[in-house]
Amino acid sequence: MNMIQQYEEKLSCLIDQMVETASDDELFAGGYLRGHISLSAAECELNGIASIDVMKEAVDTSIAQAQSELTPADQLIVKDMWQQLQSRTSV
Repeated sequence: MNMIQQYEEKLSCLIDQMVETASDDELFAGGYLRGHISLSAAECELNGIASIDVMKEAVDTSIAQAQSELTPADQLIVKDMWQQLQSRTSV
């Protein structure tokens, strides 16, 4: 398993662990982020990229490009959740 897959798995585990205690907003953000994380990881693997930093940037870009899908309040919730997930994973 490569670094990108390991990082994606850690993030997914953190999202899964939150489910029992998460608010509705956190559940929404976790589900929303899971899609962006999976897409970014797949793109990195497809392009032979093994850098976690590049994957994080890909997730940031993916979220930014999809901003119009979310209300400003939801954008903040998603960004906060993404920051929390990153701070809770060390690779």
